[in-house]
Amino acid sequence: MKVKRLALLILDSVGVGELPDAKLYGDAGSNTLGNMAKAVGGLKLPNLVKLGLGNIIDIAGAFPVKNPGASYGRMAERSAGKDTTTGHWEMAGVILDRPFPVYPDGFPAELIKSYEEKIGRPVLGNKAASGTVIIEELGEKHLRTGYPIVYTSADSVFQVAAHEEIIPVEELYSMCRAAREMLVGDHAVGRVIARPFTGEPGRFQRTARRHDFSLKPLGKTVLSLLVENQIEVTAVGKINDIFAGEGISRVVYTTSNMDGMDRTLSLLRSPLGGLIFINLVDFDMLYGHRNDPRGYANALEELDRRIPELLGAMREEDVIIITADHGCDPTTTSTDHSREYVPLLVYGKAVRAGMDLGVRETFADVAATVADVFGLSFNVGKSFWDKVGPHNCTCSTLS
Repeated sequence: MKVKRLALLILDSVGVGELPDAKLYGDAGSNTLGNMAKAVGGLKLPNLVKLGLGNIIDIAGAFPVKNPGASYGRMAERSAGKDTTTGHWEMAGVILDRPFPVYPDGFPAELIKSYEEKIGRPVLGNKAASGTVIIEELGEKHLRTGYPIVYTSADSVFQVAAHEEIIPVEELYSMCRAAREMLVGDHAVGRVIARPFTGEPGRFQRTARRHDFSLKPLGKTVLSLLVENQIEVTAVGKINDIFAGEGISRVVYTTSNMDGMDRTLSLLRSPLGGLIFINLVDFDMLYGHRNDPRGYANALEELDRRIPELLGAMREEDVIIITADHGCDPTTTSTDHSREYVPLLVYGKAVRAGMDLGVRETFADVAATVADVFGLSFNVGKSFWDKVGPHNCTCSTLS
């Protein structure tokens, strides 16, 4: 049986335990899924458990099963770093030998001066801060002066916030494009992010018109390989932004995890083929970074309730890989990403079930497998398709 469609579903930040070098990143003891499950007294994830999530690591409330419906394992990140772009790029076959630059004390004065000259006005802020906090702190001054708010975080990002009635969104995007052009070489941050907001002092709200301006991948990805071979790549959620549009045939933006699931189901129920690459960001954005284990658990349980729909929408020859891009342990004092293994679940009605895929040496094994599924060859990572493909199949009976 030839596979014509593969869904790659990223549960953003759902890590499964510290990597051996985690202490070098300040992440010793991090285990997003394990620690969060303990903190809330156990997780209720019956559908992910049936697939084999509890066979990967010990998870309170999510026990191993004798005959999991999916093949399972975990993956180590070989790239330096622990951010969104690094994780996704490695999954697509680009391994970085040094992390993207970060600016815990704000950006260098000379860089900010050059940026101000480029956009024709001063900026406010220039420090590491929470986005919601800094607009409350500087929003009123921004309204008075019209100066944009520039800030960063623990990630490799240059963020520009502006009230939509003071700096129209398209002008804000133009300011971010100017920053993206400047931020190269030693200052090549992973993403420049436009952060529009509305409202009055004390009641500011960020809007859904955020836009990320990412670096183009620093190497060839499996996405580009697919497109070159007339195999469509559909990006759902923030995938298109992460890859700066490289190797993307179709873009579907989303507003939440559940919107992402709705749109994924619609795509799976359509005749569409190729790779459907999905990111569900709420775990990271709303709960991991805000140290909210209960909210994180609720979001996972909400996803779990949609798993039967997801599997039911798959055709006989479809494959789905469920994984993550890094950790973001909501139980630690840090609000940053954490350097962790990520889970790996591989399911299909004609795919071998119950195979322990062990600990993969790199996220790039996904890239090699995706290429293999579509009959192509990719020279980064090691495919696990020979272990789970239909030619070697004790297939799942889950529905």
